[in-house]
Amino acid sequence: MTEPTFGGNAGMSSQYLEIRDLRVQFDGFIAVDGVDLTLLQGDLRFLIGPNGAGKTTLVDAITGLVPATGSVTKSGVELLGRKVHKIARLGVGRTFQTASVFEELTVLQNLDIAAGADRSPWQLLRRRKDVLPQIEEALETTGLTAHRDTPAGILAHGQKQWLEIGMLLVQNADVLLLDEPVAGMSHDEREETGRLLRRIGAERTVVVVEHDMDFMRAFATSVTVLARGKVIAEGTVEEVQNDPQVQQVYLGTATLEEAN
Repeated sequence: MTEPTFGGNAGMSSQYLEIRDLRVQFDGFIAVDGVDLTLLQGDLRFLIGPNGAGKTTLVDAITGLVPATGSVTKSGVELLGRKVHKIARLGVGRTFQTASVFEELTVLQNLDIAAGADRSPWQLLRRRKDVLPQIEEALETTGLTAHRDTPAGILAHGQKQWLEIGMLLVQNADVLLLDEPVAGMSHDEREETGRLLRRIGAERTVVVVEHDMDFMRAFATSVTVLARGKVIAEGTVEEVQNDPQVQQVYLGTATLEEAN
């Protein structure tokens, strides 16, 4: 199986996200200040930084939730100025810190709804005679096959996050922006989530906004560090850990090895 690698495993010949001079301003406060990023398929990119650095706002801007200036292109197609649902239809998916699933419906029904954007509401709630191949694949990829008939509301915390990722997969999202996917998870759930991100990150562009430094060290193939809305460092985990500006601005005092 292909693994995510630093710099990506497909280059610009496949799906990519290119961000140039991205700026977001709220009532005079500059939340994102001229960010440039190139995100390639097969590079599991972690986005880290102190609280208020602009990480989630950056994701909000990419997905159309907040107005921004500059440019965000997905494989050459401009995203800025488009409606949220149109950006999603172009294959850009995101998760939130709290999983957004239909808790009263089963895992299978959640995936079926996500896969059925062109079906009427009453059709969506009817069980298909046959499960779509992409749903079967998402169940296997996320490790939820045994829970296909389980109501989403009684899933473990980590399983709800995996279901939300699965819902993006059946929508054919090839750029995934994940906001603190392991927040509140147990150690075993974090490890399983990391393995899941590696599986999906090999064939997609995946960006993980994260505060868990141990998780970042274990699974990132590249890291971008934000502070005060600006990119202050980018590179491998080792390069970022050894960057004096990261140690000073992001951590204040300690080295990155000591942070968590």
